[in-house]
Amino acid sequence: MSLIRGTALQGFPELVAELGGDADRLLVAEGIPRDAVGNEDSFISYRRGVALLELAAARTGTPDFGRRLALRQGVEILGPVGVAVRTAPTVAAAFQALDQYLAVYSPAISASIDPQPGRRHARFEFQILLDRIGPHRQAEELALGVALQTFRLIVGPDFRPVAADLPHDPLTATKDYVRYFGCTVRFAQRPSGLVVRRSDLARPLASDGAVHAMVRDYLGSIASPARGDTAEAVRLMVRQMLPTGGLEIGLVAAQLGLHPRTLQRQLAARGTSFAGLVDDVRRAQLEHYLRDTEIPLGQLAGILGYSEQSVLSRSCRRWLGMSPSSYRRAARAAALTPGA
Repeated sequence: MSLIRGTALQGFPELVAELGGDADRLLVAEGIPRDAVGNEDSFISYRRGVALLELAAARTGTPDFGRRLALRQGVEILGPVGVAVRTAPTVAAAFQALDQYLAVYSPAISASIDPQPGRRHARFEFQILLDRIGPHRQAEELALGVALQTFRLIVGPDFRPVAADLPHDPLTATKDYVRYFGCTVRFAQRPSGLVVRRSDLARPLASDGAVHAMVRDYLGSIASPARGDTAEAVRLMVRQMLPTGGLEIGLVAAQLGLHPRTLQRQLAARGTSFAGLVDDVRRAQLEHYLRDTEIPLGQLAGILGYSEQSVLSRSCRRWLGMSPSSYRRAARAAALTPGA
């Protein structure tokens, strides 16, 4: 299991509503928190996100759902990675920054420029890096659509690729794809990609070199945090990943650009451990939600990454010496007591 930032679903609820569907019901069906949608600081399971797109296409009867969603997105969904793209000195440098730092957005995917296809042309390639992923045609078309939007943003609104490649058979009439991408579209081609002119890659951009350098420094610090910041970086990642239900040290280490053993050593040097930090974050989150919200315990278990409510109850007794319901009642009583 791997992750992607919540901005990957930017525009999803609005598009589903326009198509007559119920976005909240679809999100619940795939176990994706509603407040993660469009949120740069939240992570969702990439596999669940892929399944959500397929489900939405089927439930709304919209085979071009991924392409439609891409029209509501752009480089801004990448957060600081998108800023690095927009402030690069040339189009080629923009996509090199995308290639280098895309893991900050999601380690499950890659995007790169391959200069080999010919003297006049280069090839932008998009790949999903996960094995045994389910049907993902909508995710492929969404990604290629967002890539097209990005090219048009930085090259110009009239940009047209030489060709577009997709790894599956057409989901709608071929003429729809030609109209959408503005070029020849080839199917059953791996990996997904856009063939572009080298002259387009060489175009200078109205860049801000100082901002570009600053953003790259920031992205470098995210990808490989300084030793003194590692524990706090892990806490932040744990808080973001808990609701995905797949919190593992390998995932966190990958997001931070570290080997799991390196991460363990750095945390030990700080007098803590990965399991200890997860425990601390879960306890703090549990106390907050019991004290300050009315969220049902079954839902709270999911937010904290537990598969069952009974596990939540055992953890609460271990940390707080009482059941979740008892703690919630005691917290309410204390809040109503003057001077408490």
